[in-house]
Amino acid sequence: MATTTSTGRKGGSRNRTVTSSGVPVVQRRNVRAAVLTYTGVVLICLWGLLPFYWMIVTSFREVGYTFDTTPWPTHTTLENYATAFSTARGNHFGRALLNSLVIGAATTVVGLVVGVFTAYALARLEFRGKFYVLGLILGASMFPGVALVTPLFQLFTDLGWLNTYQALIIPNISFVLPLTVYTLTAFFTEMPWELEESARMDGCTPGQAFVKVILPLAAPGIFTTAILAFTAAWNEFLLASQLGGDKVQPVTVAIASFAGAQPHQEPYTAVMAAGTIVTVPLIIMVLVFQRRIVSGLTAGGVKS
Repeated sequence: MATTTSTGRKGGSRNRTVTSSGVPVVQRRNVRAAVLTYTGVVLICLWGLLPFYWMIVTSFREVGYTFDTTPWPTHTTLENYATAFSTARGNHFGRALLNSLVIGAATTVVGLVVGVFTAYALARLEFRGKFYVLGLILGASMFPGVALVTPLFQLFTDLGWLNTYQALIIPNISFVLPLTVYTLTAFFTEMPWELEESARMDGCTPGQAFVKVILPLAAPGIFTTAILAFTAAWNEFLLASQLGGDKVQPVTVAIASFAGAQPHQEPYTAVMAAGTIVTVPLIIMVLVFQRRIVSGLTAGGVKS
């Protein structure tokens, strides 16, 4: 039961509603809101992290206990990680890791170089149809990848590019470019023109002003875009499974083709071990650089 009390003050009085236990209603509402907020945060974290936890636990289990539902590691072994790298069973996981690094690095570098200049031009130059160009770039990112498999397969067959790095890197660049252009365009747009004008007045050429002033200030946005682009290239599976062969297949395709110790046996524990090797470093990288990522996504400029 709530009651209303009046507290005297110089120049007037203020009413305060309290419960039967003497706790103000406003304070109780704040506590309830805080409890609900933290409960939601915990549930979201559990929803996102429990699959990764279960993947790690399963990766250390013996094959005979693959489907054990014990929520903590039991019957642990490192054999699954050895199986993931075992070339005797046809699991070329080590080579696939190197392929993914090459494909991801090349995609990120080319995508950033082209994306930075494109985004800067869209942000700084005024020309007719500029927003239509940006809309066309964003629209290209919505095109389903499955619709590109057949034409790209035919094109790369005619060029003799199947089972080559360029057959995997070039499509990834086309997927990454809209992301880099959109993110960096918003970042460059918020930068005041006065920064470049000051550099030009100090004797810098347009190129020097861009390299010495704009790029260092845009580093958070570029860094964020690089991580997002590399992650997108690292996780690509559909086109890589059709356009790449054993020599250039990335980890996503290599894991899908894992073989077990027995015929027709699905190597779940080895797949979990490989998934742990592939996923955990990305999670660690995002956690380590989360401040840079957030600042890159939210900063968008500097105060003059």
